[in-house]
Amino acid sequence: MDGLSHIQSIVTFAWWIALDLSVLLYILLDGADLGAGVFSLFVRDHHERGAIMSAMAGTWDANETWLIVAGGVLFGTFPFVYGSAFSYLMVPLALALWGMITRALSLEFRHLAETPWQRFSDVCFGVSSLVVAFFGGMAVGAILQGFPLTNTPGTVPTYVGGALRFISPFSIWTGIAAVLAVALSGVLFIRARFEHGEPIREQAARWTGTIFYLALAAVAITVVINAVIFPWAANKWFGSHFWVWGLVLLAVVFVAFKMREASRQDRDVAAILWFNLAVAIMAVAMMVTVYPWIVPGTWTIYAGASPAVSLVTFTLAMGGFFPVMLMYNAYQIWVFRARITALAAYH
Repeated sequence: MDGLSHIQSIVTFAWWIALDLSVLLYILLDGADLGAGVFSLFVRDHHERGAIMSAMAGTWDANETWLIVAGGVLFGTFPFVYGSAFSYLMVPLALALWGMITRALSLEFRHLAETPWQRFSDVCFGVSSLVVAFFGGMAVGAILQGFPLTNTPGTVPTYVGGALRFISPFSIWTGIAAVLAVALSGVLFIRARFEHGEPIREQAARWTGTIFYLALAAVAITVVINAVIFPWAANKWFGSHFWVWGLVLLAVVFVAFKMREASRQDRDVAAILWFNLAVAIMAVAMMVTVYPWIVPGTWTIYAGASPAVSLVTFTLAMGGFFPVMLMYNAYQIWVFRARITALAAYH
């Protein structure tokens, strides 16, 4: 496969799974934090905005670590993809990085500021959360569209195109859809973290129904657009195994409405788990759809892999580092599982 040995091809495939798993865990974990930040833009009470920050103070930095892991896997295993894709996505990724830095500063320094500057931190926290979600979503849409490369024999293929090539109606749409998805995750997170009867929890509950249907519509629209503009998606979805994809669609709809049912019954943890299951099903379905591409029409996972990829490095990472990370996340979630009130404002 593209010059790799059989063993290297197997290990490359395993690393691709590890990359996708890291991105998925980032979306599931930090997506809730980002959504809570977007929601905070519509919260009027100063102390309640601070309480939202307090609700994630013990876990947000570990959640973001999965994005660093994904970047490390991409750099170490798929360096050709890393080099060309980051050139293509320089602008949206730089803006997303600005959002992450601003969000971290807002979280860490709000409690050190006087009240007027705390309000400024609140705005920065909400806006930066929105920026990360939107431009992260745009980057995903731009990757699905692919990008042109040089084709000079004996040289590494590099990105050919302008800095704004990533902008398209589709990538703008995926940015909007990403904001809707994290907003739903965020209100579910707030409902699970705040005491029953808290005004902010009641506000999040009122939001849940509307955002649920908006997010569900966004998923449906995105699927239709993918089927219309991407032949690699349409060929798989409407090929000989179309019935399998029909079952996947039914599974997503079933899980989504189980999430809605759980949220109506105030089973907040169950609602989050159902939501995460729906996202996981869609992520796996997209992985299968895209395979063997890592960037559709541009790089396959085998062509973009490093010839030096080895079973030893994979075993050390997956057998050691990944389990430790997962246990660390699970431990943090358990420690900070208790509900809070607006009195827990981060100051």
